[in-house]
Amino acid sequence: MNVADPAPGADSPKELFAPGCSITRTRRRRFFWAAWWTAAPRRRPFRPPDASAGGARSFEEAVAAAERAAGTPLLLLDSSWAQAWLRVIREQPPFPSTTPRSAAGAAARPEAPRPASARSVWSILGLPGRATELEIKQAHRRRALETHPDRGGDPAEFREVQRAYVEALRRAQRPPKRSR
Repeated sequence: MNVADPAPGADSPKELFAPGCSITRTRRRRFFWAAWWTAAPRRRPFRPPDASAGGARSFEEAVAAAERAAGTPLLLLDSSWAQAWLRVIREQPPFPSTTPRSAAGAAARPEAPRPASARSVWSILGLPGRATELEIKQAHRRRALETHPDRGGDPAEFREVQRAYVEALRRAQRPPKRSR
């Protein structure tokens, strides 16, 4: 009878498992190993290794130490399992999630980037497309006085004028494009 065949009266076939070892490098250029020989490693819930240790000077030394601990040859597993066990030892989650770190942090961040202004910086300042720095500064002063909140203007519109001024100055100070 093949081991993979279901036993008489059994509902599912036996799960095949080969003992394995995961090895990763540490920050101190040593090798850390974690070995599973009684059951396969599992993500959820995380199954800790049957044995683990660190400090091996070489990869081969780590494999030999893991095989001595298991008493049998081991297959090499992905290094992410040893890294996950190191994180568990440091009291961190074994596999970092891709979701936000906390609900409070997620609520503090805006859900979508701010929409770009539909108007160009030149139309906000009331200038033609090509204006000198002096013209930009004069237009900014005029628009800032009109929109400043202390003078009865809208704060959002004033911020828009400020952003347009900074962008217009940046564009005016750019060197002209070279002709081909």
